[in-house]
Amino acid sequence: MELLFFAVAFLCGFSVYQLKLPPLIGFLIAGFLLNGLGYSSTPLLSQLADLGVTLLLFSIGLKLKVGTLTKLQVWAPATLHIIVSTFLFTSLSLMLASLSLPLFTELSWQSAALIGFAFSFSSTVFAVKVLEERGEMNSFHGKIAIGILVMQDIFAVIFLAVSTGKTPNIWALALLIGLPLVRPVMFWILNRSKHGELLPLFGFFFALVLGYHAFEFAGLKGDLGALIIGMIFAPHKKAGELSKSLLNVKDILLVGFFLNIGLNAHMSWEALMVAVLLVLVLPIKVAIYYGFMNIFNLRARTSLLSSFSLANYSEFGLIVCAVAATGNLITSEWLAVVAIAVSITFIIASPLNKRSNDIYVKIENWLLKFESDTRLEEEMNVSLPKAKVLIFGMGRVGTGAYETIEQSHPGLITGVDISAEVVSKHTERGRRVIVADATDPDFWQRINHSSVEMVMLAMPKHNQNLFALEQLKASGFGGQVTAIANYPDQQKELEDLGVDSTYNFYLEAGSGFAEHVKQKLFS
Repeated sequence: MELLFFAVAFLCGFSVYQLKLPPLIGFLIAGFLLNGLGYSSTPLLSQLADLGVTLLLFSIGLKLKVGTLTKLQVWAPATLHIIVSTFLFTSLSLMLASLSLPLFTELSWQSAALIGFAFSFSSTVFAVKVLEERGEMNSFHGKIAIGILVMQDIFAVIFLAVSTGKTPNIWALALLIGLPLVRPVMFWILNRSKHGELLPLFGFFFALVLGYHAFEFAGLKGDLGALIIGMIFAPHKKAGELSKSLLNVKDILLVGFFLNIGLNAHMSWEALMVAVLLVLVLPIKVAIYYGFMNIFNLRARTSLLSSFSLANYSEFGLIVCAVAATGNLITSEWLAVVAIAVSITFIIASPLNKRSNDIYVKIENWLLKFESDTRLEEEMNVSLPKAKVLIFGMGRVGTGAYETIEQSHPGLITGVDISAEVVSKHTERGRRVIVADATDPDFWQRINHSSVEMVMLAMPKHNQNLFALEQLKASGFGGQVTAIANYPDQQKELEDLGVDSTYNFYLEAGSGFAEHVKQKLFS
């Protein structure tokens, strides 16, 4: 049965992808299609979906620094948004109940508040998938969005503990004391796991055993445990490699999650009508996000892109409604309402996020009217040192290019990377690297590249390089441009857009290795 589900998910995902939409929309459609044909979710599919979410939270932890959550720009908007949006949806539900609309008439103020709380959350799964696909997990707006979602997860754990009567036991104290003590041992094991198949197994073990099951045993939310264990490993130098080793498995398991949403929905015309009505309120929820981020001095672009990442309803709403239905506070039809609303907002938010930069450019002048004059340190104007060569993306490829050019032309090259942590590591090694987002249209308005003769696009995501190329051309750059690609069709696309030369990372790695050997043998 599960093979049929995944086969339909592939066909729908493939079809949607041909329309240049994210495959996850196809997976959601597959779930509803199978539901309409009379199929329902299976215990195995539910287990796979839960595994995917647990690994996702572990992966988020690997990329999350504790300092991010303590920033005013993260915890304050997250807290205020929960309060205001819960009040908004509660008030709306009670107003619609007074108008005798179906499903709303049965709500008391307590159950209306639960509905409001359920719809105040945004989806961690969706936001992370979108940010990963765009290569923006390490961007400032990506970190703000993820930080807000983690704060929401903390609120969720508190709610579940109170509503289910599940309280931490003595083993929770043991975890609190024991984890810092065993951290050196955990790091030692990670170092000794090297780079092969042991590495993803290491991730599975610590995410599912020490993370999920140990925290459940201690009376805490298992998914929170996976997130915390990931955060413990975040400072380790192999955290990025560990995350990449889990990427494909996690993505496949998350297909089960998206299928589950559609398969578990009990469709009815009333549920569909209410879900559509609540989807119409989504722009207000997004505007609240944007407003609070602006209040705390985030730039207009950062506020907008972060808000778009959160422009959806959350699968957590299903959990809240399930708890409420168990206590007979709401009818089970509300589970279908949440499932449909979540699915619709995913479908809306996917193309919205894909075109977020284009949307920002079109409404930039209007948004800047409401932007704070105060700048955070992370968003100060970029000071570009005089350089003949700029490298965008200081990962392995960018770093290798930097070192090679620096040897023959010292002092003429500057690196640019979206991640402050990456830039900090490079500057500690004496390299000239600055923090900037090459996909940010404002970045190109704040730099003077008149002395630059060559730009090298070495960012890991093809769409990042494409967008940076568009911005580079729009800024009037007249020098040479070279870019990396993983596949021949990507090379052709870049060349058609005017790139002077492209480097196929996979094909030419062997050539570079052979050249290295020739130099050693015949020098």
